[in-house]
Amino acid sequence: MLDPRYERLGELVVAYSLDLREGELLRIDAPLVAAPLVAGLYRGALRRGANAYVNSEVPGLVELLLKSGSEEQLTYISPVQQREIELIDALATIWSDSNTRSLTAADPERHQRYIASRRALTNRYWERIGAGEARWCGTLSPTHAHAQDAEMSLAEYEDFVFGACHVLEGQDAVGHWRSVSETLGARARELASVRELRIVGRDTDLRLLVEGRTWIAADGKFNLPDGEVFTSPVEEGAEGEIRFSFPAIFHGHAVDDVRLRFEGGRVVAAEATRGGDYLNALLDMDGESRYLGECAFGLNYEIDRFTRNILFDEKIGGTVHIALGAGFPQAGGKNRSALHWDLICDLREDGEVYADGELVWKAGGFLREPAVEHV
Repeated sequence: MLDPRYERLGELVVAYSLDLREGELLRIDAPLVAAPLVAGLYRGALRRGANAYVNSEVPGLVELLLKSGSEEQLTYISPVQQREIELIDALATIWSDSNTRSLTAADPERHQRYIASRRALTNRYWERIGAGEARWCGTLSPTHAHAQDAEMSLAEYEDFVFGACHVLEGQDAVGHWRSVSETLGARARELASVRELRIVGRDTDLRLLVEGRTWIAADGKFNLPDGEVFTSPVEEGAEGEIRFSFPAIFHGHAVDDVRLRFEGGRVVAAEATRGGDYLNALLDMDGESRYLGECAFGLNYEIDRFTRNILFDEKIGGTVHIALGAGFPQAGGKNRSALHWDLICDLREDGEVYADGELVWKAGGFLREPAVEHV
């Protein structure tokens, strides 16, 4: 019998996040280990009269390609995939792994070329999203591997995931995320007039130019769970230094204690206590990978622990994160790098953020509540 929490999460994604409609085409990208949530999504799509199909990922194939594929095979993009991106109305991505460390031993240079080759598909789909032609939502189906990374049992991790998504028995998931949308929307509107942000913390003093960029409320439409406000900063406007207290995780690789220095928007110095080779490979992925594509405030205070999974960790209440590489066109971002790598700065103890010189955030939170406009 299917755990009803998978059923409720699947229904939340298709009904609220994707607003799937009769006759539309939904693609579900998922590994085999995510089968329970795939079934929940598929059933929800059928109930709404949509057409759905599953693009399933077999464990170990990417590892095999990185190890044994030729250069041509490594960067090959199927024309079938390219055509699908133009045809689907909605995409649900389930980020779940049976082994989150499967690519740890992969050659960093080959891995970054593999990632870069596939970014064109992602960028094109974001263009369609920005034009209102398509929707997307990413979520997670609990597995033993993710539970181990979070240092929980599987049962504890399931409670954590489904609780964060608000699909436990008796919870009004849609009502919760609509309320979140109101609050975060108000915060985004307040940030719209800000010209410059200054982030201050341990070994951190970073200025970001955000003038003219749009702040977006992450309210469960693109991710579940969600809970942040983000924008794409002006690409040449980052100045200063920042240190990331949490390990920076990317495709299973962990880079510890990352420190970056920016001049003219570009990373000019980078170091890490572990994973430096991988850090440098990502920074050198292309001509725009050393520039920023995102800055964001994590505002989901129900997520209060580091789990080694960016879906949750970037939303930790009281944190700020920036992303190297690709920006968001709908936020005004112009960075089209093949990279998009989120790195989290924990500001919960002694961090401060200034907006145009005024202190607006201290020790993990904004000093004033936003003015919510109830509709």
